[in-house]
Amino acid sequence: MQAYILINTDPGKLWEVAEAVLKIESVKMSHAVTGQFDVVVYAEFTRMDMLRDLIERLHSLNGVLRTQTAVAIPPRVK
Repeated sequence: MQAYILINTDPGKLWEVAEAVLKIESVKMSHAVTGQFDVVVYAEFTRMDMLRDLIERLHSLNGVLRTQTAVAIPPRVK
């Protein structure tokens, strides 16, 4: 399974958070972005409880204010 996690950070913590999330096992990419969110994370996982654990870890990082998660929907089988 795959998810995109959008993160709002404390002022001045953007780069610190973007780099820290890359140390988490299921995180494959992390980008500082412009717009409503500060960091976009791409993660891959095999079970939903792994996603829950990832989100809990993200919230424990210094500078993370809140997250919004979008789980990718697999393509339809025809």
